[in-house]
Amino acid sequence: MPKKKTYEEAIARLEEITDQLEKGGIPLEKSLKLFEEGTKLSAYCYKILNEAQQKVTELSTDDIEKEAAE
Repeated sequence: MPKKKTYEEAIARLEEITDQLEKGGIPLEKSLKLFEEGTKLSAYCYKILNEAQQKVTELSTDDIEKEAAE
């Protein structure tokens, strides 16, 4: 089973894919595969960011509740 990419690895791969697609000259089939991979990576990065945002919100709420209880 392949190792999950970190957010940074996923972003770096997205940049590579974007560069390849912008340069052009790639056969249609390969372009479609790259686009599909990029779409999946984009969704993965969005999920990671959303989870991080939720965690920050939870931690902030916990801190506010602790301060209010004091």
